[in-house]
Amino acid sequence: MKILFIFLDGVGLGVDNAEVNPFALWYTPHLQDILNGKRLLAKNAPLESSQATLISIDATLGVAGMPQSATGQAVLLTGKNVPALIGAHYGPKPNKPIIELVTNGNLFSMLIGRGKESSLLNAYPPRFFSSIINGRRILSVIPLAATSAGLRLKNNFDLIHGNSLSADFTGQGWHDHLGITDIPVMNPLQAGKQLAKLAHNLDFAFFEYWLSDYAGHHQNMNEAAQVVNQFDEVLDGLMQDWDPNTGLIIITSDHGNMEDLSTRRHTLNPVPLLVIGAPKLRKSFIKNIESMTDIAPAILETITGQDSQNQL
Repeated sequence: MKILFIFLDGVGLGVDNAEVNPFALWYTPHLQDILNGKRLLAKNAPLESSQATLISIDATLGVAGMPQSATGQAVLLTGKNVPALIGAHYGPKPNKPIIELVTNGNLFSMLIGRGKESSLLNAYPPRFFSSIINGRRILSVIPLAATSAGLRLKNNFDLIHGNSLSADFTGQGWHDHLGITDIPVMNPLQAGKQLAKLAHNLDFAFFEYWLSDYAGHHQNMNEAAQVVNQFDEVLDGLMQDWDPNTGLIIITSDHGNMEDLSTRRHTLNPVPLLVIGAPKLRKSFIKNIESMTDIAPAILETITGQDSQNQL
């Protein structure tokens, strides 16, 4: 059984208010098609359709304060209540305790250790690698988890040869903002199909989309609308080429942000857990999920076919 995990940074389940929530304002035909015509809003979870299951997940995990990226992402990749373990929500980049928790065992390392093919599908530009080498930046949680498991981070050559996707799905941002013009540019529909193709031969494929969090911090409805519309079109291409009987698409987030543009800060809103696939597979996947900490064990159990208790 395979899983494609699409991580949407900073996307919570917000209120039905078109003045602040782009998911309430903008029509998302492909997302709404799999949600029985409903929008990605707090009032519509839980929801069960023929194609998908949507549930609401608390991102605070019983810890006071605003959920943050490093701890939230670490929870999703380790299955541990990282904010409770370190005593606070923390981010955006991981501190030493978070680094130790992530490198001591995460989905990538656990699955690879069981002989499962896993990959982080994002490509990183040359300046990213230069800044890591020069010590100007540290790895965020997701690439940290991948590299600690022995995975090589993909680069511009992987993008050129169709072995990865850019952070904006299409590659247009590399042309417009990085001046790297020798990489292909796709439209969102093509990017969705490419995402399905890359995940096809993997047991576990992970893609990180962080432009949603940026749009939330910018409090720009037009920017947020572009993010929502692009993701909806990517989802269309992905669904066209995904076999729901052979695997699940898991879409979730680390904290709320873009769903409430009345603030530039993160929110206390729950995050969506959207599970796409055959009904029987979905039912088995969500049977024990009550918290963000339950998502990683459910992924591990689904892919390996083994009880995930105490594996992470």
